[in-house]
Amino acid sequence: MRRFRLVRAVDVTGVSGTGAICEGVVFTDGTVALRWLTERASTAVYACLDDVLAIHGHHGATRVEFTDT
Repeated sequence: MRRFRLVRAVDVTGVSGTGAICEGVVFTDGTVALRWLTERASTAVYACLDDVLAIHGHHGATRVEFTDT
């Protein structure tokens, strides 16, 4: 498993803010669990990290920052 944060430079939608907006984990099979750090926190599961970035990456406004070394 690898833990990560989604870090957003620009909040395109005005919903999630900037900075660290999510915590997540990539499991050994590639599945991703994502926990939003917003006022109305939620948890979601995705097939892979590429899907997360396609949906929430906002065309490069959001980057993955792995927290495990």
